[in-house]
Amino acid sequence: MNAPSPKTFLVCHGAWSAGWAWKKMHPLMAAAGHRLVTPTYTGLGERAQLANPSIDLETHIEDVLNVIKYEDLRDIVLVGHSYGGMVATGVADRARDRVTQLIYVDAFVPADGQSLLDLNEVARPRMQELKDSGEWRMPPNPTPPDTSPADQEWLSTRRVHMPIKCFETGLKLQGGALTLPRSYIYATRITPADTFGPFARIAKADPAWRYYEIDASHSPNVTAPEALMALLSKIAAEPRR
Repeated sequence: MNAPSPKTFLVCHGAWSAGWAWKKMHPLMAAAGHRLVTPTYTGLGERAQLANPSIDLETHIEDVLNVIKYEDLRDIVLVGHSYGGMVATGVADRARDRVTQLIYVDAFVPADGQSLLDLNEVARPRMQELKDSGEWRMPPNPTPPDTSPADQEWLSTRRVHMPIKCFETGLKLQGGALTLPRSYIYATRITPADTFGPFARIAKADPAWRYYEIDASHSPNVTAPEALMALLSKIAAEPRR
C-alpha cells in the first residue's frame, strides 16, 4: 500500500492562542511526512507587542494570506480551529487557487457578513461590559477541565487577551459562496453551552460536507494530538468531492 502523499497543512488558530499552541502537532506531522505551518496572528503569542485596539478579523485574515504569499504555499489543507474558523473562511475565499480543502476543528463557520458575535450571542453581554469599562481586549476563556496540570500551566502562561474587535467584525466574502471540499471535526467532550454543536449538526446533515467526531475537548491539538493527527491525515488522504 502506498504511503499517503505529503500535504501542507496551514493552521488558523483560535482566540487568545497562537502558533505555539500547535507545538505537539509538529513532530506528528513531520513523522507522517507532512508540512505543518502555524502562523501567529498580529497581537497574539510572540506578536503580542503589536496588540492595539484596531486589530480585527480582517487583520488576521491578511496575516495568513501573507504567509501563503511569501512562503509560496500551494495545494493547502487549511485548518481552522475555534475562532480560526472565521479566519480560515476568509482565507479560503481569497486564496481559492491555493487552498484545496478546508477543515474546521470545533470551529465557527460564518456566512458572508456574519461576525463571531452573530454566531455566539451569549458572549455579547460580557464583551459589552468590558467595552463599557474602557477595555478593548477580552481575557481568555477557561481551558477545558480535562486539560492536564502541565498543559494548564503551559497554556495559562502564554495565552493573552484578545482584541474585542476581532469578534465584532463581519466576514466579507469576496468570491461568493465557498465550493471547495469542506470537513467538520466536532469535539464531543462538550461544555454545557455546546458552542459548536449547531455547526456540527449543520455539517452532519449537509451532503456537501464531510463530518467527523473526535473524543476530545475543545482543543484536541493540546489534549489529544495523536487522535487529531490520525483524523487530519485520514481527511487529507480521502478523495476530494
